[in-house]
Amino acid sequence: MSSSLPGGRPPVPPEGLPDGEPGYRERTGNGAPLLEVRDLVVHHGQLRALSGISLTVYPGEVYALIGANGAGKSTLLRTIAGLHHPTAGSIAFDGKDVTGLRPEKRAGAGIVMVPEGRRLFPSLTLEENLKVGMSYARKGPWAIERVYELFPWMKDRRGQRTAQMSGGEQQSVAIGRALVANPRVLLLDELSLGLAPVIVQRIYAMLPQILESGITVLLVEQDVSQALRVATHLQCLLEGHVTLEGTPAEVTREQVEAAYFGVSSAASGGTTPLDPPNRSNG
Repeated sequence: MSSSLPGGRPPVPPEGLPDGEPGYRERTGNGAPLLEVRDLVVHHGQLRALSGISLTVYPGEVYALIGANGAGKSTLLRTIAGLHHPTAGSIAFDGKDVTGLRPEKRAGAGIVMVPEGRRLFPSLTLEENLKVGMSYARKGPWAIERVYELFPWMKDRRGQRTAQMSGGEQQSVAIGRALVANPRVLLLDELSLGLAPVIVQRIYAMLPQILESGITVLLVEQDVSQALRVATHLQCLLEGHVTLEGTPAEVTREQVEAAYFGVSSAASGGTTPLDPPNRSNG
């Protein structure tokens, strides 16, 4: 079996992760969870997209969801944001059940999403797009001026239409639009999709400042190496099922690869068998 993921990226760097690098903060599990998903089932028409997914996110974490295209990662994020309605299961935020809450109510409570593909208003200027994010804003440290401090290039180009910007610039605007809503948990869907590696590195470099402001991050990422570098906890999905869960320090290269592709790690040269759940309903 190949030792790389689609696009030639290895699931884990061959030399392993440097000491202390798996996540900006270690996962402690102390205190009450901020976000809890329990036994979530989601359908797209007759297709079962998610089958009994559960996860627990604690304040201050970077929780990474990894997996190939069609694994159900974006569906899970969109369901947490309120854009999909689950068939079964529950979503609790800060100890309260929000399963039936409308998307704007969730945003007002502190669940804010940066969607795949940015979803900006191309005819509006950079600053006008940021103001859209203030529609359901909570009180907090993030305002447009602070976004300009995080992305210094924005201030001089705040009057430019986002349609005229590069993909990396648009992604930065989408992140800024979410930040001005002052989220408690920031949902990042495919942060690096379609961007050059150097741009991806620049965008990920701002994550520590976001975390320091008290925001918890739940991200979907196909670039597994990047996800492992920043995550405090990870979960791998395959065809709507969980195939691996743990901290980056706990998982091996072989386990991540096996979970990603849905084969036993013994078959890929590993020493710890991994039996994916039954996928008859996937």
